[in-house]
Amino acid sequence: MCGRYAASRRPEDLAGVFGVEKWEPEESLEPDYNVAPTKEVYAVLDRPVKDAEDPRPVRQLRKLKWGLVPSWSKTPEGGARMINARAETVHEKPAYRRAFAARRCVIPADGYYEWVTGKDERDLEVEGRKKRPRKQPYFVLPADGSVFAMAGLYEFWRDRTLPDDHPQAWWVTCSVITTEAEQGPLAVAPADGPHSLADIHPRMPLMLTPDRWDAWLDPARTDPEGLRDLLAPPPEGLMRAYPVSTAVSNVRNNGPELLTELEAPEEATLF
Repeated sequence: MCGRYAASRRPEDLAGVFGVEKWEPEESLEPDYNVAPTKEVYAVLDRPVKDAEDPRPVRQLRKLKWGLVPSWSKTPEGGARMINARAETVHEKPAYRRAFAARRCVIPADGYYEWVTGKDERDLEVEGRKKRPRKQPYFVLPADGSVFAMAGLYEFWRDRTLPDDHPQAWWVTCSVITTEAEQGPLAVAPADGPHSLADIHPRMPLMLTPDRWDAWLDPARTDPEGLRDLLAPPPEGLMRAYPVSTAVSNVRNNGPELLTELEAPEEATLF
């Protein structure tokens, strides 16, 4: 799954990486080292510019809210639960299928956090002991330091309780697509820790390699079967993972120190 990630790159840098033609400086976000559901995040999308004479899609860097609210939803409350869409079923689920066909985006990140339960705590849990499992967070990122481009969907939702000219009358929300975690070896693995992404968690965000960006973002591509081909996992061996402080488990903590690699997991009996 993807429940927390880091995004510290400047908008002008993201614009260069993704070939963005339009972004508004007033929509700039501060670096966020602990992005959590319902926060505003950057997304790259191809869409015609409103009120422009040219109807062609324009690559834009937009600020969206993480947690998709379907257009037909009566209230936005469910958005916090719809942060992830499974690649295996995204084409058929009512909440996602329209966005999958017409409103796809790339959500850029430095990498994402995932938590592993320590062996001793797992054993206690299996035995039925009433001990809350202690979890060690890991940061997962491209081994070459490139942008982690997560496949995403976005949707528009109209708040009918507000007048048309209200600045919050329209919500634009997004969701991250996830897939089965890689079982092959990590490009760089900690000496005392997981050797594959599947050792950390059975799911992972679907990373799109640059050769798929244009096809994924193209709004003219609407055939679900053809789009599903783009959901194939990336080649194995592109990622690294390392342990970070449990401070990241508290969403109120936010700063570059959260990305500091620990010499060893804080829970010494993880593997």
